[in-house]
Amino acid sequence: MTPEMDALKVQILPEHQSLPYTVTKPKSKPTKSLILLIVASVTVTLGLLYVFNSNSVLSSGSLLRRRCTLRYSVLIDAGSSGTRVHVFGYWFESGKPVFDFGEKHYANLKLTPGLSAYADNPEGASVSVTKLVEFAKQRIPKRMLWKSDIRLMATAGMRLLEVPVQEKILDVTRRVLRSSEFMFRDEWATVISGSDEGIYAWIIANYALGSLGTDPLETTGIVELGGASAQVTFVSSEHVPPEFSRTISYGNVSYTIYSHSFLNYGKDAAVKRLMETLQNSANSTVDGIAEDPCTPKGYIYDINSKKYSSGFLADESKLKGSLQAAGNFSKCRSATFALLQEGKENCQYEHCSIGSTFTPDLQGSFLATSNFYYTAKFFELEEKGWLSELIPAGKRYCGEEWSKLILEYPTTDEEYLRGYCFSSAYIISMLHDSLGIALDDERITYANKAGEKHIPLDWALGAFILDAVTPTSDYSVRKTRFRFRRRTLR
Repeated sequence: MTPEMDALKVQILPEHQSLPYTVTKPKSKPTKSLILLIVASVTVTLGLLYVFNSNSVLSSGSLLRRRCTLRYSVLIDAGSSGTRVHVFGYWFESGKPVFDFGEKHYANLKLTPGLSAYADNPEGASVSVTKLVEFAKQRIPKRMLWKSDIRLMATAGMRLLEVPVQEKILDVTRRVLRSSEFMFRDEWATVISGSDEGIYAWIIANYALGSLGTDPLETTGIVELGGASAQVTFVSSEHVPPEFSRTISYGNVSYTIYSHSFLNYGKDAAVKRLMETLQNSANSTVDGIAEDPCTPKGYIYDINSKKYSSGFLADESKLKGSLQAAGNFSKCRSATFALLQEGKENCQYEHCSIGSTFTPDLQGSFLATSNFYYTAKFFELEEKGWLSELIPAGKRYCGEEWSKLILEYPTTDEEYLRGYCFSSAYIISMLHDSLGIALDDERITYANKAGEKHIPLDWALGAFILDAVTPTSDYSVRKTRFRFRRRTLR
């Protein structure tokens, strides 16, 4: 109990103990007797009020202590472009976890490159993971480390590697996490499926918006453009083949969700594929040079450049001499659309929007996150109707000289500056040309935070929420308020 609470305590005598004064009824002074009776009544009343008030304070103190008994959880998101650690503080009220993603109970740090960049040197992964662990330890009381879990979830960048290479990198991270002082099991460092990633993103979005636990058709879908993959996740009312269907129960509400991760269709992976396609076409030209419509005119491929931080783009020395930057939004849009439609002739479903993968018609509202958000934000587009604004913005940008763009955006890293022409065209090709979202459709907005509390739209927060309702000692069994049924992993 705090000192403030101590100051409010009062001493109440037991019922069997006599009062510290005696009430008598003098024969000669009846008015004095009446006064004494009134004083006694007032004293007893005040005593009862103090008892009530004291009990209320104690109850509030107990509630405060319960709220302040923080638990901690650490999740390391091993993405394609970098590795980010998330440190969560939470507590329980009435047996249910309470989350606060504000600065007081949440912190994160990202380091580059991603773990997949260590394919040729798995031991190198230990450096960044160790730094992230130290960041987490600085934000959790030392006495709480041993009972605070730490997990690592790797996504598309690692999914692109061969399984033996994945395991070598994961073994290095497990060694670091075992010696971290946190609660850890080897199975808590793993490569998650793309559909898991999409489900986690869907959970945090609808938690932030307050729609988790409501009518399934009132929930919000997610389209996410990462570095190595793109995710589409939403509740669909049409029949969905079982390999694309996931079921989640929150409270008494069951959600049947379409969730799929388009591996190799993330922004960085798509750029790499396009560069390879253009290089191949250059080999069939007379002068051995092909135009790159997705890079602003005047850009010089640097023979001394290294891989970008994402680890996806090939050394530009391989591009020099075979590609010529010739920024053109319309041609870039056509080229990226062709990428998205590769393999469509092998579609075995009623409807395939991207490649040979089944995609139902998009229903309801959507949040476009990650690289959708970064690109729209760069071009300063309105949150609603932004797709229609992206086309003229992309045309202007792609058609500009590289030397002018550098001067116009002096604080933007050249790695990102070069990519915005590609991103603007690729987004239109994916959302409008492939998935069929109308350019003026205001049901899709770009965002990186949602809800009144501006909660970050990071899939890792959704994974944390899902695991927080399950006892830490048994992550393999997801129960209590959440039931997470997996029909298939993709």
